[in-house]
Amino acid sequence: MFGKKKEQPQIDKEQLELIQNAQKRIKQKKRLYVHFVLFLIGSVFIIIANTVLNIGKDFKLLGKEWFLFAILIWLFFLIYHVFNVFITHKFMGKSWEKKQLDKLIIQQKTRIEQLKNELHKEAPLIAESERYNESLNKKEKTSELTIIVAAAENDAIGKDNKLIWHLSDDLKRFKSLTNGHHIIMGRKTFESFPKPLPNRTHVVITRQTDYQAPEGVIIVNSLEDAINVAKNDPQPYIIGGGEIYKQALLLADKIELTRVHENFEGDAFFPEIDASVWTETTNVFHTKDDKHDYEFSFLTYVRK
Repeated sequence: MFGKKKEQPQIDKEQLELIQNAQKRIKQKKRLYVHFVLFLIGSVFIIIANTVLNIGKDFKLLGKEWFLFAILIWLFFLIYHVFNVFITHKFMGKSWEKKQLDKLIIQQKTRIEQLKNELHKEAPLIAESERYNESLNKKEKTSELTIIVAAAENDAIGKDNKLIWHLSDDLKRFKSLTNGHHIIMGRKTFESFPKPLPNRTHVVITRQTDYQAPEGVIIVNSLEDAINVAKNDPQPYIIGGGEIYKQALLLADKIELTRVHENFEGDAFFPEIDASVWTETTNVFHTKDDKHDYEFSFLTYVRK
């Protein structure tokens, strides 16, 4: 109420600059239009003055009526004015172009800083993978860490912590491959199960220090700890979710991928597989049928 000043609407500086330049452009065109009209009126007046009023009738240049040279000189200035408006003085001008270039340079510098920050965030994860690989080099490797996942063409793997599709053969393959092995997963993936899967050792990664799980489920705080827990298993599997897959992709030896040949809306995604790191060794295609609503392929990748 009282004592409060009414806020004045603010115009973006860049928009204001565009408006000002547009106004200058309009003034340039108006002056050119006035020049053109005066040229037409003046030319008619000079011709009438010479031919009707006999002003300077006896004065000639190079055998021609003087008004012809007057009109040509005026026409020259008109052409020069047109050239000046549309060619020499550009809409925004050199100073505006320089400002835009400076802004582009600032944006590029900002983007570089963002990339540096992202790299800084990824550094601990990269360091973890390097430590893991170094430890493997120091001692003979006894297990093969495998990622197992079903992903759509757009890499969607789930929505609202649930599977997006139901493929009977894919579930059978998952059961066959993981049976008798350690399965490593994030907390949300574990909580998506109605109960622990039979004949498998569940290793759940969570930051919660007091997380409660059924008897037999192993709780750890990092992927590195989960791998250490499963070190005596010759074939432990990473089964999700999206963030765990992202971390495991730096450490895994193999990927067992079911590629569902459709695009789906999801909120969890599998990272893109880098062809320079992974080699496809198996590709088995399955068509639609009574038990499968979508075409899919069983793919196996091994690290190069």
